[in-house]
Amino acid sequence: MILAGDVGGTKTLLGLFEPDAARPRPIAVRSFGTLDYDALETMIAAFLADAAIDAARIGIASIGAAGPVIGNVAELTAVPWRVDGARVGAATRIARVVVLNDLQAMAFAVPVLQEAELHVLQRGTPAPGGNMALIAAGTGLGEALLHCVDGRRYVPAASEGGHADFSARTEREMAVVRDLTTRYGRADVEHVVSGRGLVNIHRVTHADGCAAAIDLDRPHAAAAITAAAFDRRCPGCVEALDLFVEAYGAQAGNLALRSVATGGVFIGGGIAPKILPALTSGAFMRAFCAKPPLDGLLGAMPVNVILNDSAGLLGAAVFAST
Repeated sequence: MILAGDVGGTKTLLGLFEPDAARPRPIAVRSFGTLDYDALETMIAAFLADAAIDAARIGIASIGAAGPVIGNVAELTAVPWRVDGARVGAATRIARVVVLNDLQAMAFAVPVLQEAELHVLQRGTPAPGGNMALIAAGTGLGEALLHCVDGRRYVPAASEGGHADFSARTEREMAVVRDLTTRYGRADVEHVVSGRGLVNIHRVTHADGCAAAIDLDRPHAAAAITAAAFDRRCPGCVEALDLFVEAYGAQAGNLALRSVATGGVFIGGGIAPKILPALTSGAFMRAFCAKPPLDGLLGAMPVNVILNDSAGLLGAAVFAST
């Protein structure tokens, strides 16, 4: 039996799976508020107790964590957690615990996703043996590459590209960069393309106040901004969402170029499925492709939104099955 985990800045998914080479089969899955527990070990203990599963039945635990992983240890970037594979194993009595970057884990799910779990933004023409890329905005921004090593087998590789410098393309984005530089000392991509990023953009587009009266200090401020934009209740919120979508598309295009993702680009994370009408308006793909002289290359790449909100958990289970 496999224990899989997807540890994020806001929520954590834990699941028990039966291994299967094609696609592991879920037995039990539960969602937790990440900071409702002091550590992953105590969360796993609660999960196994609820499921009435003895840890001795688990052959491997595969944990995707939202942060860089060095020596089987992840320092989470959005919450003050340290996920240490050895410590988790000792505390839970699970024989083998492997810690992966959360986007690397999600990337393992990409080849096994079904058509119904994807929404096509650009059908494109996938190149046989071409690399693929994954980008996912949620609490933070994650990126991963899927390198095709022998014409058919994909090897996911982690990245911390979400913390690279944000590159403004327009005067309005330059205003965002100036505000971010004043606020944080630098502007990284995650400061713009994430839930927190949408809140940061909102600060710039609302010099005269917000018509929707959104409290930016509330936990669900980004969702409130999106709702106000979709309802057309506030011009500043509409502009904020527009800027967010264009920045997201541009960053996805940057990743596609860096990885030469002729096999396809996948948009994961919690935000994309919730803003599908905005992603399908055309602005995302225009920003994705607007990179001459390689706009033709980008225009041929398949681009899909991942609709399965447990793709990271599934990917962790896929890794453990290999």
